[in-house]
Amino acid sequence: MNVLGEFAQALLAPDQPCPEGLFSRNGADPASRFAVYRNNVHSTLINALADSYPVTLQLVGDGFFRAMAGLYVQAYPPTSPVLNEYGNDLADFIQGFAPAASVPYLADIARLERLRINAYHAADTPVADPQAVISHLQQLPSLSNVRLQLHPSVATLQSNYAVVALWAAHQTSDAVASLDPWHGQSALILRNDLEVEVFCIDSGCVTFINSLHNDWPLEIAVAYALDASSEFDLHQCLGLLINHRAITHLKVQP
Repeated sequence: MNVLGEFAQALLAPDQPCPEGLFSRNGADPASRFAVYRNNVHSTLINALADSYPVTLQLVGDGFFRAMAGLYVQAYPPTSPVLNEYGNDLADFIQGFAPAASVPYLADIARLERLRINAYHAADTPVADPQAVISHLQQLPSLSNVRLQLHPSVATLQSNYAVVALWAAHQTSDAVASLDPWHGQSALILRNDLEVEVFCIDSGCVTFINSLHNDWPLEIAVAYALDASSEFDLHQCLGLLINHRAITHLKVQP
């Protein structure tokens, strides 16, 4: 390992000594200066995670979250200079973090918050005019050769827990204690202009949206959605996507 690698490794491991060969310009003890710098780096990364996952933090408390985030920082150093990208896999870390097992929905809440971050920073792609999409769909004789392209911010999340209700309760003064977290929910996340929105959707709508992401024709996407849920409502799901400006293109192939 080169000098730079040793420096980076020691920077994220509090139990490691100051790397050899460091010196201070003003003659101060290199070890103490390095300790201050290491503490600043740790604090910055932990604060970045706290800013990115506010509801996750609220669910377990500041002390628990920062202790957990400190261990994450040691295990997963940044791979990008863009700070808001840090913590992409925090939810997976939480999933395997034994002390968090008493809050089993914590990992899915973190996944929802990460999808919101991704939606906010998704490419600024122009969307199709909602009325034009509705008019075009109404005139189509068949759905077999029609494809809808969704905005890059659109994502879904299926959970065994009430992730949408839990997340929404922390955006207001609603009492979280009255919620039933064991009721599974699915979420739709998208960016409408500059506002990231979260909706509770059924499993059929999740399958339908994921099929559109895979560039399946509408007819096949509807068939898959009905397989996932016999109560799937095409008009309701399409209306949600159209009204919240989530469709960028409607393609009809001969």
